Amino acid sequence: MDLEYSKEELAFRDEVRSFVEQKLPADIRTKMDHGLPMAKDDFVRWQKILFERGWVAPNWPKEYGGTGWSPTQIYIFDNEMGAAGALPVMPFGLKMVAPVIYTFGSKEQKERFLPDILASNVWWCQGYSEPGSGSDLASLTTRAVRDGDHYVVNGTKAWTTLGQYADWIFCLVRTDPAAKKQQGISFLLIDMKTPGVSVHPVITMEGDHEVNETHFEDVRVPVANRIGAEHQGWTCAKYLLTHERTNIANVGQLKRALSRLRRTASTVKVGDGVLAEQPTFARRLAETEIAITALEFTSLRVLSQVASGGAPGAESSLLKVRGTELQQALSELALEAAGYSAFPFTPEFDRDAGLEQKKSWANRAAANYFNLRKVTIYGGSSEIQKNIMTKAVLGL
Repeated sequence: MDLEYSKEELAFRDEVRSFVEQKLPADIRTKMDHGLPMAKDDFVRWQKILFERGWVAPNWPKEYGGTGWSPTQIYIFDNEMGAAGALPVMPFGLKMVAPVIYTFGSKEQKERFLPDILASNVWWCQGYSEPGSGSDLASLTTRAVRDGDHYVVNGTKAWTTLGQYADWIFCLVRTDPAAKKQQGISFLLIDMKTPGVSVHPVITMEGDHEVNETHFEDVRVPVANRIGAEHQGWTCAKYLLTHERTNIANVGQLKRALSRLRRTASTVKVGDGVLAEQPTFARRLAETEIAITALEFTSLRVLSQVASGGAPGAESSLLKVRGTELQQALSELALEAAGYSAFPFTPEFDRDAGLEQKKSWANRAAANYFNLRKVTIYGGSSEIQKNIMTKAVLGL
């Protein structure tokens, strides 16, 4: 495996760096630098800038609007975007449902949905988990009963991230209740404006309205909105989850967060010195940096496999587990660095404070710590990912 970039790849890296420096809006950069919540407009604005440059969907096939980049170029792009503090694209449309549509959808479905996803004209959300069906996704109970040219959908989806903004939701629904769990499931695209769809907010520990419960009461969905064959939605689900898990391990963002934490720790006074020089804290920082480097090389190994014609399998679970564990580790170190300064945080303060107050890293340390408790759960919990690796790699 060659871990050295070619001259052409180094030139491409410089091109990406220059683009971000010139085109990333200053207000979005400020929010990213201080860990502040992003608005829908922030995501859409940045995605449209990337779209105009032709860079919003590097992973898509070129025939549908992708870049035609090599796996190495895609890796460089993602790494540089993260390292520069650029806002990641909202994944539900561009990185999750779109690959399912262009892989399993009909010609008509591709023509109908992909252009608007590419241009960020439509906001998507995900309907997978349910109140009684999270890690065991195949136990879902939301029903879709065939009625002529429509399905009638009833049930509830949980943890619908940013569903309050969504125009469409992609859902797993049970179309054959008599079949085994992984069978009898179909993949539907549902217009959120359809009568019977309602979104109910769930306020998280840090006080944000990020997730929701989405209820379906006799919602009529055209059969034409089903992706793939009836009862074969589990195939789509597994394909989508592989993409989701691989995307979660963003080495560039981890390296930027580590660098920001190191700078912060160098300003926190402890006795006659600073926190960054305290042996215990410095050791934990070094251990985290080593772990991020190891994750980067593991990502490069997966990249090499993909470049040789392979596809990520159990490796996507490994990247997901380590990437999310490191996100949490960095948030824990930031909270420790904030110390007593993090105590004034309350959800009410965070909502009502002015921008200058919010820009204090200490004020957001607790909020980010609380928010990142979720990352080892979504996309398949760490425990489930370890089971996958045990079966796929060790054969146990």
